[in-house]
Amino acid sequence: MTAELLNGREIAKDYRAGLQSEVEKLKSQGIVPNLTVVIVGNDGASLSYVRSKNKAAEKIGMESSIVRLDEDTSEEEVLATVEKLNNDDKVNGILVQVPLPAQVDENKVLEAIAPHKDVDGFSPINIGRLYTGQRTFVPCTPLGIMELLKHTGSLEGKSVAVIGRSHIVGQPVAKLLTNENATVTLMHSRTKNMVAQLKDFDVVVSAVGKPGLIKGSDLKEGAIVIDVGNTVVDEKLVGDIDFESAKEVASYITPVPGGVGPLTITMVLNNTLLAAKWHNEGK
Repeated sequence: MTAELLNGREIAKDYRAGLQSEVEKLKSQGIVPNLTVVIVGNDGASLSYVRSKNKAAEKIGMESSIVRLDEDTSEEEVLATVEKLNNDDKVNGILVQVPLPAQVDENKVLEAIAPHKDVDGFSPINIGRLYTGQRTFVPCTPLGIMELLKHTGSLEGKSVAVIGRSHIVGQPVAKLLTNENATVTLMHSRTKNMVAQLKDFDVVVSAVGKPGLIKGSDLKEGAIVIDVGNTVVDEKLVGDIDFESAKEVASYITPVPGGVGPLTITMVLNNTLLAAKWHNEGK
């Protein structure tokens, strides 16, 4: 068996075409979705990622801007910048690029973003809404993972191992999978004999950033494999799963790069579109 590749770039391209159509409809009503990203400091990788979000938004017809603050900007100044964007009716979605410099409390800044503009889905209010089944912004990487999994068929009744319990990926994706009637086991660094258990699972989602953690021989024949890991090794981006051996066992597999990443950015655009729609409901 050789796995079918879940090509994130191609899936994202198709999804963004649908978003572009929705943006055009809103613009015909005089509504132009706006995404604004705040970046503190001059980290090259972060700036490149921010610019890629900016370009992706503009490509589908949204307005997008970047607010750049110096590395030594105080926490008070960052919070004041967020508050200004909260109060700007032209801004639908706000992202603050992390990590932030040591003098700025990341949690305090993320909590300061108005929930109706929190298109990353990191606000405690939006996370709470996700777990109570209310309308909300779902964190973008989990949302992208679910879009990839749609291309593999129904998840109902499938057993899923989610490796990694972060609030950004592992825990929300476990909730979304449960919503699809999958049976989910959330694994982490304290799980005993974790890798040895994987042969019992129909789907494996790994998001821990440990290159080569999982080999093909660790997987169930025909498993669906979603690799969220992205670690630079010898100047190359690699995932948690040994792709070459895993593709000979799995039925579907994501590459790194080009798997989950393009869908993460796509879901930032998706959430910004939703923010614009929701803001203008009833107007």
